[in-house]
Amino acid sequence: MAKYLVIVESPAKAKTIKKYLGKQYAVEASLGHVRDLPKSKLGVDLEHDFEPHYITIRSRSKVLKGLKKQAAGKDVKAVFLAPDPDREGEAIAWHLKHELDNGKNPIYRVMFNEITQKAVEKAIENPLEIDQRMVDAQQARRILDRIVGYSLSPLLWSKVRKGLSAGRVQSVAVRLVVDREREIEAFVPVEYWKIEVDLNTGDLKKVRANVTHCNGEKLEMGNQPAAEQVLAVLRSASYIVQKVEKKEQRRFPAPPFITSKLQQEAATKLHFTGKKTMMVAQQLYEGVEIGEEGPVGLISYMRTDSVRVNEEAQAQAREWIQTTYGAEYVPATPPKYKSKKITQDAHEAIRPTYVTTDKSPDQLKKYLTPDQFKLYRLIWQRFLASQMSPAVMDAVAVDIQAAEYGLRANGSTVKFKGFTTVYIESREDEKEPEAGSEEEGRLLPPLEEKQRLLLEALRPEQKFTQPPPRYNDATLVKTLEEENIGRPSTYAPIISTILGRMYIERRENRFYPTELGIMINDLLVKHFPKILNVEFTASMENDLDAVEEGQANWVAVLHKFYTPFSSELESAKIEMHDVKAEVEVELPDVCEKCGAKMTVKWGRHGKFIACSNYPACRNTKRMKVEADGTIGIMKEETVDEACERCGKPMVIKYGRFGKFLACSGYPECKSTKPINKEIGMPCPTPDCTGQVIERRSKRGRMFYGCSRYPQCQFSSWDKPLAEKCPKCGQPYLVHKHSKKSGEQILCSKEGCGYSRPVSGPDTGEA
Repeated sequence: MAKYLVIVESPAKAKTIKKYLGKQYAVEASLGHVRDLPKSKLGVDLEHDFEPHYITIRSRSKVLKGLKKQAAGKDVKAVFLAPDPDREGEAIAWHLKHELDNGKNPIYRVMFNEITQKAVEKAIENPLEIDQRMVDAQQARRILDRIVGYSLSPLLWSKVRKGLSAGRVQSVAVRLVVDREREIEAFVPVEYWKIEVDLNTGDLKKVRANVTHCNGEKLEMGNQPAAEQVLAVLRSASYIVQKVEKKEQRRFPAPPFITSKLQQEAATKLHFTGKKTMMVAQQLYEGVEIGEEGPVGLISYMRTDSVRVNEEAQAQAREWIQTTYGAEYVPATPPKYKSKKITQDAHEAIRPTYVTTDKSPDQLKKYLTPDQFKLYRLIWQRFLASQMSPAVMDAVAVDIQAAEYGLRANGSTVKFKGFTTVYIESREDEKEPEAGSEEEGRLLPPLEEKQRLLLEALRPEQKFTQPPPRYNDATLVKTLEEENIGRPSTYAPIISTILGRMYIERRENRFYPTELGIMINDLLVKHFPKILNVEFTASMENDLDAVEEGQANWVAVLHKFYTPFSSELESAKIEMHDVKAEVEVELPDVCEKCGAKMTVKWGRHGKFIACSNYPACRNTKRMKVEADGTIGIMKEETVDEACERCGKPMVIKYGRFGKFLACSGYPECKSTKPINKEIGMPCPTPDCTGQVIERRSKRGRMFYGCSRYPQCQFSSWDKPLAEKCPKCGQPYLVHKHSKKSGEQILCSKEGCGYSRPVSGPDTGEA
């Protein structure tokens, strides 16, 4: 019979830990929280310092009963509570202790940053007490969110429609997306011109430079006449090298992952959502079955804002690097990275638990799902790179004078790849080239001061300033982190929640506010300006951190929030517009199915027209607004195609991802199919008779695939072109756009490297 009971959250974690402890230990899972505030009411006594009323979660009652029975067993000498090492985990441990403490056996808190035998055994040997400050911080956050949710949601039900909800932090995230959309709508492009000049040294060695200055001042060309004026001078000017500056540049690796950076990189490199990233990371942390070895925890704890790494892990990494890449790739001393915050510095950065040959991504690939392998490899590479020597580049900057105009030519070559051999960090803004990438910089021929260069070609290019880009998973997480909204454990749930509420939607990997989201945002911003304020939300996060650090009282923090909030709430109940009454108005149009009047209503995606006889009649129509403000029904477009199920005509409908075909017999027949637009190119797969068509992934991102799918598996994120690659012979090229390189035609075959601008001469290289 087991003498000790260890309780964790998940069965997977329990299975991994059980492997490291002997028969004297029983390891059980609580399946997360066992107590929470009731769903049926607020559960917080606002009159008595926000005292919470916790109840047992119904779905956990059987689990809790079993844990109580085991904890009270006559042979049990102690209980070890081992939920995750963060605020939420500390609260789970606190609630478990409240339920299991029978005064018979001691109850300890144990924490480990990684699920390895050494870490688990060390934690059991050095048990802790529950940190009440962390519990208070979690409790304050839970009560804050409950007060906001249970106050604003009924308000929205009464003013807009049933089923809506609002949250303290989520509503601020919606505001970020709405504000960005309005920035884009208000943006007015400004024209400007750039001139690139092709020169040579007289012996066919090329130099490409940009015109940057006029008479020592920064040159700005706002229109074509201004550019033509510069070109007129440059056509007859002499080009003289004024200055050649050579220097060695070092680029240092990024630190190992913290939660926010892991989500950003996984979004950029792997196209993972934040929710998916954290789900897969949880699997890697809790343990994956590795053949006969059984479950193994492959990464350290994945909710952290610390970049600290312990000495043992660094030593393992340094040994691996030296063995695999050579001594020159190992820095003289292990690098130390500084965390932005120190509140969670007890945790480490996210890293592999074992940097050994048998635990490398390639060795474990056969045991991992494709998503687990991709994320594990990303974490592995980032950690190893963070412990490696910097990359070294030889950079050359050349200043050239042509009459009154100054030109600049830059070039660089990689002298030592260093960490870029393993990993290169993504750059969302893509303003500067990545070290080690093929866009690194042009190789310039040897040049000397006073040397004369010959003009080959002038390349004027019209450009326009661009609006700020819409957020994607990576940039929204980055902004939440920078604005101090939420914490590492909340970024993914925030985005998932506002997507689920239909306040924003994801289109082609970018976030757009829905009509409903804009309307709800505007109502809340108008009537709750303080809690929807980014700075106020950030200050509340700092207050919660202060509670955890013992520098603030959780009740005082709640009073600071609730006093202005309750005042705004009472005003909003009176002053907020009754949107429901405004939009549910009858139209002169009559339902063709039942004869009742048609009305304007609000739905998940905004306003639409529906039969007033709902739910007996579910007829709906798209709404259009004329220039004079008159509301009318948008006529459905019919197509020359019959429904495959019932034979009725198919019509064009609109959904969250654009147009699609649906049966005109809806709702009796719910048949739908995508509208596949051909791009005028046959499928490049040998012996395939299909055409390349535009398709959409499950998440709404457009890609290109064969019309004969699934018989033919051809697909491409970039638009294919029916043009044979002149370098490797691949039967098609692709049209690709990036901020870094602009519009390009290139070969997608790995290792080829062929590319050229969309308009311009063939470069023959990337």
